[in-house]
Amino acid sequence: MTKAELVVKIAEKAGMTKADAERCLNYFLDTVEETLVNEGKLTLTGFGTFQVDERKERVGRNPRTGDEIKIPACKVVKFRPGKLLKDAVK
Repeated sequence: MTKAELVVKIAEKAGMTKADAERCLNYFLDTVEETLVNEGKLTLTGFGTFQVDERKERVGRNPRTGDEIKIPACKVVKFRPGKLLKDAVK
């Protein structure tokens, strides 16, 4: 599903215009991003938890040449689904 398709579904379910639904979705995504940047964790009870995690520096291989390369440390966002979401997907 694309963002545009999600906006249409939200608009239909909430009985609002697509423009309002897109604005709400953008506000939600901005808030999630701000929370992860500032606090490092966001829990939506029943849905799941988004958490910023640190990856250590490591050695990898260039698949084309086989040469070793140094992969720098970085931060990544991980998602852990909640019980209600897991049960819904089963």
